[in-house]
Amino acid sequence: MSLEELENEALKLETHERARLVERLLNSLESLPPAEIERLWADEALRRLQEIEQGAARTRSAEDVLHDVKARFG
Repeated sequence: MSLEELENEALKLETHERARLVERLLNSLESLPPAEIERLWADEALRRLQEIEQGAARTRSAEDVLHDVKARFG
């Protein structure tokens, strides 16, 4: 089963089942060694940079983000 297929199946679960799955997945990450966590964050940073450079994602200023947060949460 591909990751996309697994994601699609997970999204079909009831809300409480999805929450339980998320909790279990997050807990499984807590046991990773610090070097592995650092590598995963570096990989994620590179992935995001590539999306920005390819135009698949856009950036926003911190000022705009904070404005939206304040507007939403008061």
